Amino acid sequence: MTPSIWQLLIVLVIVLLLFGRGKIPQLMGDMAKGIKSFKRGMTEEDKKEDKKEEKNIENNPDEEK
Repeated sequence: MTPSIWQLLIVLVIVLLLFGRGKIPQLMGDMAKGIKSFKRGMTEEDKKEDKKEEKNIENNPDEEK
């Protein structure tokens, strides 16, 4: 069973009353910063793994994957 438009509007009004208009954009901004930080960490981890693989290949040129 999917929520109707009226149910969604009621939930939206309740959220606005609880958090206020100013707090919601702040929460979304903090969430966006967290997502960006997570993505940055994931790419840095990938780069570290690539460098480790390159070092292993340079140290053992006879062995291939």
